Amino acid sequence: MGVACGPAGLVVIDIDAHQVSVADRAHLLPGIPIPEQVELDGLASGFDTLALLAAYRGAKDPAQDESTLRVRTPSGGLHVWYRNPETSTRYRCSTGSGRNTALAWQVDVRANGGYIVAPGTRTPQGVYRAVGAARHPAILPEWLRGELRRTGHVIESQTPAAVAVPLAVAASPARAPRRAAPAHQVIDPLIALVAECAVAPEGTGFTEKLNRAAYTAGGLIGAGHLDHTAIRDRLVRVAHYARPWQQSRNEKIVDDALAVGSVRPLHLKGRP
Repeated sequence: MGVACGPAGLVVIDIDAHQVSVADRAHLLPGIPIPEQVELDGLASGFDTLALLAAYRGAKDPAQDESTLRVRTPSGGLHVWYRNPETSTRYRCSTGSGRNTALAWQVDVRANGGYIVAPGTRTPQGVYRAVGAARHPAILPEWLRGELRRTGHVIESQTPAAVAVPLAVAASPARAPRRAAPAHQVIDPLIALVAECAVAPEGTGFTEKLNRAAYTAGGLIGAGHLDHTAIRDRLVRVAHYARPWQQSRNEKIVDDALAVGSVRPLHLKGRP
């Protein structure tokens, strides 16, 4: 099961442990120079860079924060859940390898427009398991709020202009099987919302809307209402229309949400 971070008032620190080459020290903590005399032997993942950032600020390492909900991922990472106490402040999502906005190497941020897998969810890759005693998100620590602001995660308010969405992008297939019509009545409006995000490069909730559409499509696939290949192609096409500069990320969002949604079949009323 997935949770839309923005509407839930969540900011989730997503700590990765991917087996990749360590970034140059200039890119480990964006905006913070790490002197050559600082020994980095053994640094290998987001757990290390986040601990280093916390140490620099004299703060508690979020990975060790027992006051809040923490969820171990099937890949060995950790999701640290926090509540945003400032409803007037919205934070954008980022990846630890992002060029423009990043908190630390191999540390992603899931916030407005983002989507996080709930604890207890089973996926083909494994189970997302809560660790420790806390089962509810604590308030986002003040020092992390400061770091998110420093690293450009705060979304400035803007009023997007209207945009005309090409029919070929958002419309359902003209030759869709009649039996799939009820499913398209569910998924079509969600896909249209994704297409409308082309109005602006940020601040439109694109990731959240794409996640919701793909997660719902996954449920419809799991229940036998939609064909996986056809709906994936459509979701990817509309995502590329709205965010053409991040095609790899678009496909990852679609594939992840389809996988999670497919294990929770969405049966339509009046159909098996």
